[in-house]
Amino acid sequence: MPNKFNKLTVAIALASGSLAASQAAASGFQVREQSAKTLANALSNATAGAEDVSFMAYNPAAIGNIDGNQVAGGLAFIDATFELHDAQASSANGFIDYDRGGSREGGETAWVPSFAAKTQLNDQWDLGLAIYSPYGLSTKYDEDWIGRYHAIETELKTIDIQPTLNYRATERLNLAVGLRAQYADATLSNAIDFGSAAAMMGNPLATPGQNDVIGELTGDDWGYGYTLGALFQATERTRFGVSYRSEVDLTLEGDLDVDGTDPLSEGAIDAGLVSDTGGSADLTTPANLSLGVHHQLTDRLALMANAEWTEWSSFDELLVEFDDGSESRTTENWDDTWAFSVGANYSLNRQWMLRAGLGVDETPVPSAEFRTPRVPDADRRWASLGATWMATPDLGVTAGYLHVFGDDADIDQDGSKEENATRGNLSGTYEVAADVFALSVDYRF
Repeated sequence: MPNKFNKLTVAIALASGSLAASQAAASGFQVREQSAKTLANALSNATAGAEDVSFMAYNPAAIGNIDGNQVAGGLAFIDATFELHDAQASSANGFIDYDRGGSREGGETAWVPSFAAKTQLNDQWDLGLAIYSPYGLSTKYDEDWIGRYHAIETELKTIDIQPTLNYRATERLNLAVGLRAQYADATLSNAIDFGSAAAMMGNPLATPGQNDVIGELTGDDWGYGYTLGALFQATERTRFGVSYRSEVDLTLEGDLDVDGTDPLSEGAIDAGLVSDTGGSADLTTPANLSLGVHHQLTDRLALMANAEWTEWSSFDELLVEFDDGSESRTTENWDDTWAFSVGANYSLNRQWMLRAGLGVDETPVPSAEFRTPRVPDADRRWASLGATWMATPDLGVTAGYLHVFGDDADIDQDGSKEENATRGNLSGTYEVAADVFALSVDYRF
């Protein structure tokens, strides 16, 4: 053990655990709530539905299915639960019990807005613009909770600005391309066991697992990518869709701020033993491919299905570089995944349409070894319902609700791993669930 608690000990512990997990957070919690209509159908109509301009976020060719001009806006509310049961945590050698109480529930709420607009330039070309959030996460635990050395707060926000051009190749086929400017902002924090380090340096007032330093790492960046889409009206009643969204590479640059939780740790910061610093880390939001079909079975009943592949395996490792030239590397080892959903719409009359859907979604986390309290992701199932009210032939209002049933998911962070040397052991079983409510309005003119 070095003679002093170097500031980079804090930085590396935060970056190798927190930012790596934030990267996992971006991939493990893709935000798909860009339309209340798709939410109400459990995303089963996302690629081939093309019901209004908001579907441009899922398939840019959707705007070719809408004549004239249209605007749409929406707001989704996400209420997530991530609670750790049967938790155990200790120092890497197992001698120090890290349980100090504190809630083991890390779920947060979040509001997700979206906007889209399009204009038909002529018989062959449509121009659109979508603004939405494709990735995001918010988890927050008490500062004294049992897993504080692995995570306290994680927040990732992204915004995509997507100008889109659609070409009506034939009466049945639309082809589209969109450019994506993506902004990402991350805030991550966790505790550092300064008490153990101070005790090893001979400080008689130090208590391992009691005198914590809280570090908060922030960073942001812009990145750029593209999206491609096609929409094919095979028959008068059957429509197929395919879309591809590229990965976006970002370099999050920011600052690490440290705070003490008691007089001993605060004194260490005042003495310069622990101090603020800066650094950067690469972050890639993954590519995905979607396939969909929409079939109007009768004049009142429509059936739909969707499949989405996401390239989570692009997160094989995270390299964090600090201002003094040092670095930290963390292995991610995530898997590519598929999500599948089916749904139905039923028109009661010209004004009211009822919606419902079911879906399944794989987690990219390969095992308990790679699950973190920042991203306690699990396999899940969706069930949704909603309705659209056409106030006028050109003005529609949609409300949707989706419940996420997550499987119980084990976590087993081993303190003997090099990247967990300062964070210790953490094990238990996560209970995962979420409720999502969405409201959107679309107007054609």
